[in-house]
Amino acid sequence: MNRREFVRLLAAATASGFAPPSARALAGEGDALYQLPPFGNVSLLHMTDAHAQLLPVWYREPSVNLGIGEWRDQPPHLVGAKFLEHYGIAPGSREAYALTHLDFPSAAQTYGKVGGYAHLATLVKRLRDSRPGALLLDGGDTWQGSATALWTKGADMVDAQLALGVDVMTGHWEFTYGMERVQELVQGPLRGRIEFLAQNIATADFGDPVFAAYTLREINSVAVAIIGQAFPYTPIANPRHLVADWSFGIQEEKLQATIDEVRSKRATVVVLLSHNGMDVDVKLASRVTGLDAILGGHTHDGVPHPIVVKNASGRTLVTNAGSNTKFLGVLDFDVREGRIKDWSYHLVPVFANLIPADPAMQGIIDRHRAPFATQLNEPLATSDGLLYRRGNFNGSFDQLILDALMAVNDTEISLSPGFRWGTTLLPGEVITMERLMDQTAITYPAVTVNEMTGERIKAVLEDVADNLFNADPYYQQGGDMVRVGGLRYAIEPTAALGKRISDLRLGDSPLEAARSYKVAGWASVGEGVEGAPIWDVVAEYLRAKKSLAAPVLNQPDLRGLDSSPGLG
Repeated sequence: MNRREFVRLLAAATASGFAPPSARALAGEGDALYQLPPFGNVSLLHMTDAHAQLLPVWYREPSVNLGIGEWRDQPPHLVGAKFLEHYGIAPGSREAYALTHLDFPSAAQTYGKVGGYAHLATLVKRLRDSRPGALLLDGGDTWQGSATALWTKGADMVDAQLALGVDVMTGHWEFTYGMERVQELVQGPLRGRIEFLAQNIATADFGDPVFAAYTLREINSVAVAIIGQAFPYTPIANPRHLVADWSFGIQEEKLQATIDEVRSKRATVVVLLSHNGMDVDVKLASRVTGLDAILGGHTHDGVPHPIVVKNASGRTLVTNAGSNTKFLGVLDFDVREGRIKDWSYHLVPVFANLIPADPAMQGIIDRHRAPFATQLNEPLATSDGLLYRRGNFNGSFDQLILDALMAVNDTEISLSPGFRWGTTLLPGEVITMERLMDQTAITYPAVTVNEMTGERIKAVLEDVADNLFNADPYYQQGGDMVRVGGLRYAIEPTAALGKRISDLRLGDSPLEAARSYKVAGWASVGEGVEGAPIWDVVAEYLRAKKSLAAPVLNQPDLRGLDSSPGLG
């Protein structure tokens, strides 16, 4: 990285975060939004965490995204007004709508839905026309997150990826279809067209590679290496039995060896396509050498500018491109005389009402959806309030699931996973089966009712809290905090292991450590768990309600945070 790049980094504090900032700040409409002048001679287009959303959606960004320790005041742990201030984005603007939760219902009505593969396809074609040889990289969490993806075991998403022209991908939720299905798709329709890379997955017995670690491509006579990094904690965050024969992990030493190998093969540009999560990527970038950039995913962070991370031999750009096809990252390198002279990065929002749908892609989408139209469109109830998921502690759709679990199963407590994926519904919209499946479409959906002691409940909350708030990103192994219904508690995210959770109460009564409580939950990672699928339970609840008042969020009492920029 040279002085010019350092100056650009400083300028990021006052830029809008989109490019070209001057034109977008004034216009922000129509074609002006998508006229990105060509730069350099190596271009990488990056998407991640689509979660099987083929059509445009509403998607509310989180109002709570806490950073712990040295990450407290740093992107991506900024929300709302603090996010806008950091990046110099005008409140109420199209950019503010894309990147924050502020005034979401009214902003959504003004600026419209985001994403959709048909609209993304048009954008990708335009960018490829101006950037010959550009590669399209998919960071994973693509084959899961919708009804049609679940019912076709990812086939609809694979067809969409092929039509979009994805060159390389890695994975996470893809593995919840099981090893056999993943290999069936990788060795079948993807073979020879999309390279599935994962340097950190090996056989559990002999440590043999399961997938290729990297690919070497030539872009405009420049040797470019793309290394794949799948989600390292898949067997912990998801059912182990689905990937029983494979080992995962960050595999830092192996990654360094892979970087050294591609450098020895004269790769001038070396990029990691990662599904680690942004905090993990920032730490990783400080510890390995030889990476020019990490194009990251998993944590769904829309970050307008790369974080420039120093390491022993230079610097690495670390990015994250949001989720639900809401953004497309565009990383351009100017490579001359065998090295990178300069770089440029744009996080491009995909506004469905500003960019036309590609007819061919729309046809593929319509074909896959047609057999399921009746199920998808079934109306269940109407919501009076905004329904969303994303946030460290709870979301209104999560609360709906918690309330349904307790009501249908007659329990006093309910638990629901802190999944990050899931779309948003505006007040007054009909909750269809499709929208419900957006929140629940997994391969292990069984609802369970168990007796749990107060001591065990606290231990579960402490364990999940450590996964989320451990000061060392390498020990952050899951999504957001488990959602809790019926039970109130306090949490101090910055406290030590085992001391974050306190003041647990049911109504006015403290939770008793030795007493057993009836608890409903779903998405157990255990093998052979039986029970009604969560979507049937919630659908039963909604059909009986017909009209749903805005759920009252059961949020924990947050302690020890002061004025965190991750609280909006």
